Amino acid sequence: MTTIPLTKRGAEKLKEELQRLKTKDRPAVIAAIAEARSHGDLSENAEYDAAKDRQGFIEGRIKEVEGKLAAAQIIDPSALDAGGKVVFGATVELEDEDSGDQVTYQIVGEDEADLKHGLINISSPIARALIGKEEGDTAEVQAPGGVKHYEVIGVKYI
Repeated sequence: MTTIPLTKRGAEKLKEELQRLKTKDRPAVIAAIAEARSHGDLSENAEYDAAKDRQGFIEGRIKEVEGKLAAAQIIDPSALDAGGKVVFGATVELEDEDSGDQVTYQIVGEDEADLKHGLINISSPIARALIGKEEGDTAEVQAPGGVKHYEVIGVKYI
C-alpha cells in the first residue's frame, strides 16, 4: 500500500471531517431516511431516494477518509531539517523572473491543496519543479501559458 504524504494540519482537517461525517452527517441522513419511510410507498418517494443517495455518498466518503488516514505519512514541517532544500511541507518564497511578482507557497498533499491560501499540491507542475531547489536557484515551470522561470528567494519549514 502506498503512503500518502500529509502535513500535520492536513491530517487534522481529515480527522475533523471524519468526526463530522460520523457524528453529524450520518445520524442526520439516517433520520431523513426514517422520516421518508414514514410517508408510505417507497417506490415513488423522492425524499427516500435522495436520502439513500446522500447516505451512499457519506458512507463512501467515510471509507475514503479512513483509507487516506490509514495510509498517511504525517509530516510536521516545523520538525524538518532539509538543509535549505525545497521538500514536502516546505514554505517557499518565489519571484517570477519575468514580472518580478513575489509569491509564497507551501507544498502539501493532494487533499489539503488550496491555491487561494498558498497551498500547492506536491504533484503540481510548480511543486515538482521546486523540489530539491535551494535559495538562489531558478525553477523552470511548464505552465499552461508557457514556460515560467521562478527564483527561489527563501525556504522555510514552518
